[in-house]
Formats: sequence, structure tokens, C-alpha cells
Amino acid sequence: MPQFQTSPGMRDILPPDADRWRRFVAAFADVAAAAGYAALATPLMEDAGVFAGVGEATDIVQKEMYRFTDNGGRDVALRPEFTAGVCRSFAQQRPVTPWKVWLAGSNFRYEKPQRGRYRQFDQIDLEVLGSDDPFVDAEVVAVGWRFFQQLGLQQVTLLINSLGEPAERAAFNDALRDYFTANIDALSEDSRATLARNPLRVLDSKRREDAPVIAGAPTIADFYGEESAAHFASVLAGLDRLGIPYTVSPRLVRGLDYYVRTTFEFAGGTLDSAQNALGGGGRYDGLVEALGGPATPGIGFAIGVDRTLIACDDEGVFPADPLELDVFVVDTTGGLEALAISEELRAAGLRVDRAFDNRSMKSQMKAADRSGARFAVIVGSDELAAGTAVVRPMRDGGDQSVVARADLAAALQS
Repeated sequence: MPQFQTSPGMRDILPPDADRWRRFVAAFADVAAAAGYAALATPLMEDAGVFAGVGEATDIVQKEMYRFTDNGGRDVALRPEFTAGVCRSFAQQRPVTPWKVWLAGSNFRYEKPQRGRYRQFDQIDLEVLGSDDPFVDAEVVAVGWRFFQQLGLQQVTLLINSLGEPAERAAFNDALRDYFTANIDALSEDSRATLARNPLRVLDSKRREDAPVIAGAPTIADFYGEESAAHFASVLAGLDRLGIPYTVSPRLVRGLDYYVRTTFEFAGGTLDSAQNALGGGGRYDGLVEALGGPATPGIGFAIGVDRTLIACDDEGVFPADPLELDVFVVDTTGGLEALAISEELRAAGLRVDRAFDNRSMKSQMKAADRSGARFAVIVGSDELAAGTAVVRPMRDGGDQSVVARADLAAALQS
């Protein structure tokens, strides 16, 4: 047993899975860039007050944030999600709007680890600030939908709702408080505690005993004003025009307090219904203002890397491929030639590895076979003296050939 191991909820991502994560982010970067979104990076650590807008009554702020006092006496926290930090960045930097950005990286929440959920977890994130056009909402949803298609996922469902304007949401919250209070004996103990903090969050409960009570609760649509209803209708019309299938889910509220109007979730059809959210998001008009910036509408989403890759495994798409090598260099003359040849071929754009520690020809050829390289380049004493190398196909059949050292890169590229 080693002296040190990873902390609970933390883990190492080993090859080839770590490369799969890199390809996952690269695939999202391509989809986002095609829609005009630029990459943004925000700090892992922020003033803890930045995340107050997530919701003082939420578990994220109440129990799950990694919050501490730093050496300078500042109250700071590791980011539990991206959006609040993006809004802080907007308020501080004041970029030109609409500001269309995407992010990727780790967030931290002190919650019970389980399959697809860790205390350090990676997400990809997309945000637009500076426009309340309902077709911006449709575009944001479409980018997420297109990304799942890019991965090859077929069993993803889009759930969508609108929480209305803040005053409408507040009236809805009051109606929920009255309804759930009248039915409090039928709620689970956890939902009773949630009710005391925020009635809207009770709708998030996936506990079986809460389902009948939630099914009879008021719906937000009963509280829409004319403007909210028109905005939501335009969002749905945009999705219809794009051919993106969706289900209007009147109980969908998501787990953060800053959402208004459009809110949505991508659910994985292969996952357990209690933990099937691959990602989601919504509008957060007012969050930038709460962080000291100008009144600025915004909308975005985040997608969890772990849970989405589980869905990929379930559907047999986007596999964790081993590293693909073009060449493995075998050198029985001491290793100096392998060093030079490897760097020469890498400079020519090839993927190259080699053996070390002056091992035998047999040992090095076994390593070449295990590497999966398409070709082995072999240098022994005869080749060194003649200024040549042997090129041996390892995967595609064919005969080996002797190539002049000066022609080696060109021969392998062809």
C-alpha cells in the first residue's frame, strides 16, 4: 500500500482515457468555434462571494463549496461551476457584446462520490452575454445538440422549460411553498428541509416518495406574463426550425438559483433516471448585475465530461483509442542513433517512439510490436556503418526495405 493515495472523490485519469478527455474537449472546441465562440479561461479560485449568485439556499453554497481563508485573509473558494466566474470576468473586463465564449476544465464540489460524479469533475461550458434574443437561446441549445451528434450519441433527449421573469418566478415560488406546506407530511425528510430554504428546489427531487406530490404541484406556465410566453414560444419555434426534437418539461428547474426564462437539460437515455443529466443550462439575466457589472442578459450551459463519456461507452461511440504511432525505432548500437532518428522523424511530422536502456534486439522488437506502430526502423552496426536503416512494416504486411538515412523521413512519409 503506497504512503499516499488520492483523496475521496478525486482520481487519476490514466492513458488512454486522458487522451480521450483531450479529444472530447477538442471536439467541443471545433463545434463551438464553428458557431463563433472563442475560448476563455477563468481562475480555479475566486472570491467566495462570486458564487453567492448560485444560490445561498442551494447545497452547492451551503455544503459543497471548497471554501477557505487564504494566507492573505481573503474568503475564497474553488469554483463549483463556470457561469458565475464568467459573469465576474464580464463585469471586470467589459468585453464587446454579444460575448460568445466556451470553457473547459475542473470544478470542485464536496458531495458524495458516485458513478459519474466526483468531487473534482470536469465540464465543458458555453456562454453568451449581452443579448436577450430568443434565437440566441435556440443557438445555444443547438450547439450542445450538435456536439452530442458529433460524439455519435443517439439516445439523448432535450428537456426544456421557461421559469419566466423574476417576478413571475417569485410568485410561482410562493405558490409552491403554499402547496408543499399543505402536503408536507407526504414529502421526504430531505425535501422538507429543502422546502424551508427554497420551495422551487423541491421540484428537483428524484426521490420516489416525492414524485406523487410533485406531480400535483402548480406549474410555472400558469404564471407567465405576455412577454415571457412570447419569448418561450420563439425559442421553441427556433428549435422547430432547426429540426431539434425536444420535450417541454414544466417541472424542470435545474439546481441553481440564477436561472430565469429558458432552462434546459440534456438527458442520457442509457443512464439511470435519477442520474441521467449529461448537462444543461439556461438564462441568467441579472447575474452580471449582481456581481457589480451592468445589467446584462446571458445564457449558457455546461456538460459533464464523466457522465457523457459513460453514455458514450453505453452506446459504443467515441472510444478511448490507444496512442497511434507511425514509427518505433530499434537501435542496437547504443541508442545515440535512435535519439537522432526519432527527433528527425518527429520534425517531419511523424509520431515516433523508441526503446531505451540499450536492450536486446528481441526485447526492442517486442516493444515495437506492443507499441502498435505501423513501421519499425531498425539500426544495427551494419546499417550504422553503411549510413542506412531497415524499414519493416509492422501492421500492413509487405517486405522490409533498406533505406538511406538521408531518405528515411521522405520514405516513411510516402
